[in-house]
Amino acid sequence: MVVLGLKDEFLALLERDKEFRYAVAGFLGLEEILKRLDRHEEQLVKLREDFNRKCEEDSKRFLSIESEIAKLREDMVAGFKRHDEEIVKLREDMNKFREDMVAGFKRHDKEIAKLREDMVRGFELVERHISAIGARWGIMSEEAFREGLKGLLEKEFKLKVEKWVGFDGDGLVYGYPSQVEVDVAIHNKKIVLVEVKSHIRASDVYIFKRKAKLYMKLTGKKPDKLLIITPYTENKALEAAEKLGVEVYTKI
Repeated sequence: MVVLGLKDEFLALLERDKEFRYAVAGFLGLEEILKRLDRHEEQLVKLREDFNRKCEEDSKRFLSIESEIAKLREDMVAGFKRHDEEIVKLREDMNKFREDMVAGFKRHDKEIAKLREDMVRGFELVERHISAIGARWGIMSEEAFREGLKGLLEKEFKLKVEKWVGFDGDGLVYGYPSQVEVDVAIHNKKIVLVEVKSHIRASDVYIFKRKAKLYMKLTGKKPDKLLIITPYTENKALEAAEKLGVEVYTKI
């Protein structure tokens, strides 16, 4: 019984008294092992503290990252929502633009149809005018036109128009020997050479001027006036007439 009591007291003393424990361990050769174990225990405690602190820091960092991810998710959701709204708005604008284009094409089609109708009416009007002019001036026949104007000159201006015919042996008028005709009118004892044509070009003016020279050469009479009567004269013909002293009358 005494032995058991000492044993319990001895064990309790080992547990309570560090120095006693070292002393016993020294006797037993375990002092160094115990010191090393104590150091390991201290390191383990410190390692545990560091681990806990690291875990706490990581936890805070994870919470921060999670908060940032949540914020990023919210921003992405808001961005997608804005994009959806913009796409809807763009689709509405495109539909509106398509409707405006269709309406514009319809208006243009109506305007083009009206323009086509106006052009057709205009062409018909021009054709009627041309037909009226042709009927009035006798464009279908140059000879009929000339004879009609001669009659008008005799009736309105009291001019007696007669045809003069001469032979141009030297080819003065056409460049080769030929018979040349020209209309002659006598007005107040003045000789007027008259050329009546439905259309006058510059070349017609030059030929008429050469006819006047041939008339003066063969008759010895100088014409007092050279007169061209026509409803239509080209600009070049007017320039040539002014240079050659030929009067062009287009108001018949």
